[in-house]
Amino acid sequence: MLRRGFTDGIAMSNRKSFTLLELAVVLVIVTILASMAVPRYAAAASRYRLDSAARRVAADLNLARRQARIRSTTLSASFDANTDRYVLVGMQDPDRPSVAYQVILSDPPYEVDLVSATFGASGVAVFNGFGRPKAGGSIVLSAGVDTRTIQVDADTGKASIQ
Repeated sequence: MLRRGFTDGIAMSNRKSFTLLELAVVLVIVTILASMAVPRYAAAASRYRLDSAARRVAADLNLARRQARIRSTTLSASFDANTDRYVLVGMQDPDRPSVAYQVILSDPPYEVDLVSATFGASGVAVFNGFGRPKAGGSIVLSAGVDTRTIQVDADTGKASIQ
């Protein structure tokens, strides 16, 4: 026979808290989920920085091509894989007009490596006064295991991400 308030010999009460065992189980589950999510987040962040850097390089090459056409003069983009930077020669930084336009890809926010830049026999993309390149070429960027290639069309000079 059961007494009032007991079920199978265990007293029933109005519990308003968690036991230490329940808390430990929840913490173990959260830790396991976090250990699976963190590497994926880091890889996604690395790919995002790489994609952003590739878009920036393509946009800056298209800017140099457009400015060469507008100014009817030769403009170039000089890439240096040793320092992970490039300079748009003859253009000023839009934020600091007294400084040459340069981007250091290994610095934040991009933090990527400039693997190579090849335009004919050099690392310089040259656009004539009509916005046409002296030679087509490619720029390769990497972050972690991922790479992106920016192609400059030999006929039009348009830069695109492959």
